[in-house]
Amino acid sequence: MKRHASKVVAIAIATSTILAAASASAFTPTPATGPKVKSSDVVLVATPKKPAKQYWRTKVRFRTDEAPGTIIVDTNNKYLYYIDGPNRATRYGIGVGRDGFGWSGVVKVGRKAEWPTWTPPAEMRQREAAKGRILPVTQEGGIDNPLGARAMYLYKGGRDTIFRIHGTNQPWTIGQNMSSGCIRMMNDDVEHLYDRADIGTKVIVIGPGSKAGDTYFDDRGVDIFRQIFGG
Repeated sequence: MKRHASKVVAIAIATSTILAAASASAFTPTPATGPKVKSSDVVLVATPKKPAKQYWRTKVRFRTDEAPGTIIVDTNNKYLYYIDGPNRATRYGIGVGRDGFGWSGVVKVGRKAEWPTWTPPAEMRQREAAKGRILPVTQEGGIDNPLGARAMYLYKGGRDTIFRIHGTNQPWTIGQNMSSGCIRMMNDDVEHLYDRADIGTKVIVIGPGSKAGDTYFDDRGVDIFRQIFGG
């Protein structure tokens, strides 16, 4: 009887050992037999933080004496308007960089570029170097380029003013004053504007130095019908 009991105990112990080993192997990763994936092959996908909803692209009721196709940049309120036609415009949120502070005037789109190369001015490189940040002399276009997906270069009298309307890889900065750059827009918005504004488009920049009455415009709020149905 004792011998039989001992056999039963031995069988039970052996069974437990086998089950434990099988369970462990079930949760042990099997070595990959296919080609290894390099970290450079992995694309990280993230959703950039968007600005406040008031700066999202919106169709608005708009009064002005300016002709359709004109761009009005209101740096004080951080909006850019593209005049669609009589009493209507598309409003975009913008961020205003150091180069856009206090600047106003009437210019034209003199050049356009997709995924533009960024050439930071020497004074910017010196300023950032003093903070311990080394900027490149030039940076090729791409998703990490500060000029974003598109750039429109503003000219006056046939000469580059060094002011630009451009995209950004930091969409959360729309609606703010920034330490660098000119007039920045979300990449989707600058692409939308880029397709509508041709070379020669009139651009009116209204800033702190503008005088009352220089340019008449009145943003009368969301055009609900056009916002829903388009047009």
